[in-house]
Amino acid sequence: MKRVLLATAVASAIYSPIALSQHSELEEVIIRASFIDPSAGAKPVHIVDAETLDAEPTQSIGELLDNLSGVSSTDFGVGVGHPVIRGMSGTRVKVLQNNMVIRDVAGLGPDHPIDIDLNGVAQVEVVRGASAMLYANGASGGVINVVDNTIATTDFTEQSLDLGYETHSVNDGSGFSGNWSGNVGGLNISGAYKQFESDNYEIPEGAVLDDGHDDHDDHDDHDDHGMDTLNNSDFESEVYRFGVSKTGDWGFLGASFQRAENLYGIPFHVEPEGAHGHGDDEDDHDDEGDHDDHGDDHDDHDDDDEHGEERIFAKTESNTIALQGEFVVGTALLNSIGINVRDSDYELIEGHAEEGHDDEDEGGDHDHGHGEHEPTTFSNQATEVQVVFNLGGDNGSSKVVFNRVEEDQSILGSEAFMQPVSSTETMIGYFASTELAGFDIDWGARWDSVKRRGSIVEHHDEEEHDDHDDHDDHELETMGVVFDDSALSASVLLSRDLSEALTLSFGASSVSKSPSSIELFMDGAHLAVGRYEEGSVDLETERSNNLDIALNYDSDDWYARAALYRNSVKNYIYLRDELEEEHDDHDEEVDHHDDDGDHYGDHGGLPLAEYRQADATFTGYELELGRTLAVAGGVLEAKVQRDQIWAEFSGGENVPRIVPARNVFALAFAKGQVRSSVELINVESQNDVSMGELPTDSFTLLNARLSYGIDLSNDRRLTLSAFGKNLTDDVARNHSSFVKQAVPLPGRNIGVTVRLSL
Repeated sequence: MKRVLLATAVASAIYSPIALSQHSELEEVIIRASFIDPSAGAKPVHIVDAETLDAEPTQSIGELLDNLSGVSSTDFGVGVGHPVIRGMSGTRVKVLQNNMVIRDVAGLGPDHPIDIDLNGVAQVEVVRGASAMLYANGASGGVINVVDNTIATTDFTEQSLDLGYETHSVNDGSGFSGNWSGNVGGLNISGAYKQFESDNYEIPEGAVLDDGHDDHDDHDDHDDHGMDTLNNSDFESEVYRFGVSKTGDWGFLGASFQRAENLYGIPFHVEPEGAHGHGDDEDDHDDEGDHDDHGDDHDDHDDDDEHGEERIFAKTESNTIALQGEFVVGTALLNSIGINVRDSDYELIEGHAEEGHDDEDEGGDHDHGHGEHEPTTFSNQATEVQVVFNLGGDNGSSKVVFNRVEEDQSILGSEAFMQPVSSTETMIGYFASTELAGFDIDWGARWDSVKRRGSIVEHHDEEEHDDHDDHDDHELETMGVVFDDSALSASVLLSRDLSEALTLSFGASSVSKSPSSIELFMDGAHLAVGRYEEGSVDLETERSNNLDIALNYDSDDWYARAALYRNSVKNYIYLRDELEEEHDDHDEEVDHHDDDGDHYGDHGGLPLAEYRQADATFTGYELELGRTLAVAGGVLEAKVQRDQIWAEFSGGENVPRIVPARNVFALAFAKGQVRSSVELINVESQNDVSMGELPTDSFTLLNARLSYGIDLSNDRRLTLSAFGKNLTDDVARNHSSFVKQAVPLPGRNIGVTVRLSL
């Protein structure tokens, strides 16, 4: 109650929160990723515009969108945040850049960042629910498309230069950005650069409970070991991109290059047995048979005395080349042909280093004195080609789309847990938008063929050998495996204006999603999440049947949105952690094998997590109500929203890591050059958990912003802003995170941003 009173007091003092309200999604905006009618209108699309993005401090794509209705984030520290839409995560949520899926290694681990930079972005498009299939394959949860103008589709009419600087108190972070665009000799040229660097971030007192496994029971008995900052939560990045294009009556053609580098600490990581001098004769894991939390059994994390000087980090490098064009044909049957080609080369190096080593050494070929911890390299090389035929016709628009992706993923090094995988994805789709009997109808059908070539390792006993030590009493055989499947997906979205202010929309879809590489071929210790994970080559393609109904109201003073959805997923793929008794039984079995000289069944003391399938149903709602009114010579906007989801397997068990119910209260005030906002986000406790999963407590985040714009001269503007995040310094953790116990959200963060537009 005190926090609510504090929020009210701050709101009265500053006058209000965000102009980030979803009211903007009812305006006439253009959806760049759309294979259908590009006008957003009343469609279930939220647009975050450039002005809003420029005002936000540096953060992950997941954190940026975390306050949107139905959208949340699963984080792994400040630099890593994967978006979750209506309870669906992973490869069910597609993140695109300029209409093409980002091909990084984020899908190989929750500790891997999504390779996207939000500097100089024109808009971010968020599509929820049934209509997401109209934008990308396998997107049973939703689509997020980040749009920039690196490849200009229309001529720049004047030169522009934007410079930005920001500081953060919670991690001593600071960053600089610059964007330039102009027309030189008939060519549209653009460039963007951003650099950001931060130290370990501060956390509220008592924020760290234990070592992060979801199946702990006695977490209340743990404390934060006196920590006021989260070790290995530092982050730095450097991104630049360059684009050039030529336009004319014939269409446009352009190319771009982007390079991104990130270096960040990994705040949670389990040490394998035998590391740092622990031999086989040293018991790294308590053998008392008590596995109540799978974490007290790992002495590597009971305190930081033994490994306090070790830094665990990841370094990423990516190079992306894109070619984009559209050529006007102008016949009765064919309006134009669009071509989009994207080549991605992404690498993430995860390693260990002693404190005091220079960052330039991190991620190199050196093990920094830890022979057991040579770097592990995750790589993804992908080439994607998309051809869009924009068909003619008087009754609406339609497109035929061909898409093909060739992708090679590999993990090499001391902590490799998957053999290399080569994938080929082919799509042919038809998408149309029309009007019929007073309804706007968007529909589409797509045929997707997915082939993944990988391998698995099988163990064979050698009974004739008696005196082999350790793991030499069995041989390994690598077997090639091919997953090859094709499926048809379809979606329809109907919308109708019931009045000038009220619109009804209904969406239905049946979407296929093939198992990912890691779900099929994973087999090893995933130390970043403290589990031994096993995939299954017997997994089948998911089938998601989604129903979505929404009402949108927009008048001069009031706006409202209500959405209800039900998503029935056949063969839902999920990661199931073994229960305590199963872990105990496995340890007893391993002990028995040890007596016989057979060790290959041991998972290094880690809990086993297996990719499994079961039918599941996701049901939820999203509510939003807002009003704008004139106050003190300015405009005040007030908004409240709530979203909630329930997810159960057909047997009645809860789906793991489902986001709890959330409430948002926001005020925003604008008068002249002044903009101010206050936002109160209340996340309720989550007690509907799966077997072996810990619940999470509720928390409340209070955020605020105040900005002032100064017009220096014609087309020159200086904007000064101050922001506050989690002003009450509340302990907060995302329930969907694999390491929510050990990696809480940052504490109070106060910062300043300066932006100069010339």
